[in-house]
Amino acid sequence: MMGSGKSTLAPSLARRLGRLALDADAAIEERAGRSVAEIFEAEGETGFRDREASLIGELEQGDAVVALGGGAMSQPGMGDRLLRSGIVVFLRARPEVLLERVGRGSARPLLRGLDSAARLARLSALAKEREADYARAQITLCTEELDPSDMTEVIEGLASRIEALGRDRG
Repeated sequence: MMGSGKSTLAPSLARRLGRLALDADAAIEERAGRSVAEIFEAEGETGFRDREASLIGELEQGDAVVALGGGAMSQPGMGDRLLRSGIVVFLRARPEVLLERVGRGSARPLLRGLDSAARLARLSALAKEREADYARAQITLCTEELDPSDMTEVIEGLASRIEALGRDRG
């Protein structure tokens, strides 16, 4: 979900694991030469999701920590692909916390043009729609109370769990 902490945690986790960090939205923006909001405006969510699926396809055989858009797991077949190719971590937070983190949401296409109450309702609806997909993640981490002073401890715990799951996958 937007505001859960993906873009904040991914680079630190990648450094700890000795892997490449990639923010999918940033990579899509770089390739397209325009922002995610502009892509949504010109191509709709379907166009953005097609670009996202293409990028994920390229990354499936890599060894990276990827911060994906909140809707990636909910796209047809994508959850299965992600679970086969790596370890999926779901960063969870209540919609109220997400709203506080994303603020006015003007750069968030799915929240654009909505007042605060409507943004909260939209975040709540998205969380409910995506709940079953997120539940498939091998690791779930609540980020509601996460602050920078806890980051090192959180990263170490996540890295240990990911390394253990990686060993178990063989």
